[in-house]
Amino acid sequence: MKNSNKDRFDGRLKSAAEAKQQQFERFKAAAEDPEKIAQRAKRHAAAAVREVERQAKAAKQLQEKEELKRQKAEAIAHEAAQAAAQEEAIKAELVKNAEQEIAKKELTDAQRKAERDRRYAARRNRKN
Repeated sequence: MKNSNKDRFDGRLKSAAEAKQQQFERFKAAAEDPEKIAQRAKRHAAAAVREVERQAKAAKQLQEKEELKRQKAEAIAHEAAQAAAQEEAIKAELVKNAEQEIAKKELTDAQRKAERDRRYAARRNRKN
C-alpha cells in the first residue's frame, strides 16, 4: 500500500512551494555573492566608460559638424566676395567699353561732318 504525501494534491502544492523557496534562497545567495557583486560592478563600470566614450564621440561629431558649417559659410562668403569683385570688374569694363564706343561714335560723326562740310565747301567753291 502506497500512501505517500507526494501523491496527494496538497502534498504536491507543498513540494512546489518548498522548491520555489529553495530556488529563491539560491538566487538570493547568488545575488549576495562577492564574486557576482564584483562582476556586476565591472559591468556597470564598463557601461559607464562606454557611455562617456559615446558622449565624447557625440560631442566630437557635433564639433566637426559645426566646423564644417563654419567652413561652408566661409567658403560661401568668399565665393560671394569673389563674385561681387568679378561683377564690379565686369561693370567697370562695360562702362569703359561704352565710353570707348561713345568716343569712337563721336569721332566718326565728327569725321563725317567734317567730310560733308568739305564737300559742301568744295561745291560752293565750284559754283563761284
